[in-house]
Amino acid sequence: MADRSLRGMRIGANSLESDTGVELAPRLEAHYDCPNGHTIVLPFSAEADVPAVWECRCGAEALLRDAERPEAKAGKPPRTHWDMLLERRTVGELEELLSERLELLRAGKLRRSA
Repeated sequence: MADRSLRGMRIGANSLESDTGVELAPRLEAHYDCPNGHTIVLPFSAEADVPAVWECRCGAEALLRDAERPEAKAGKPPRTHWDMLLERRTVGELEELLSERLELLRAGKLRRSA
């Protein structure tokens, strides 16, 4: 039985494939310059759209070498609670609700919340 045992490689330890005949996809290196003096070199596919701005490891925005900074997109201003409240009620309605609630509170019909 011992002479019939299989001998071989450990599974998953080594690959039987080699790099011969493997052709890698064409690549290009993009160089980004950080305002804090860092340089970032990233490989991209030759067919990829290379972004003009990349976040540096220090948190700053690094700009692609020989590129112009893109214009910032105009975003909507953040909506506050007051803005959302005014979408549902007018100022007159809110004043009327406030006066009703204050009357109930003063009459002892409502408990004060913490």
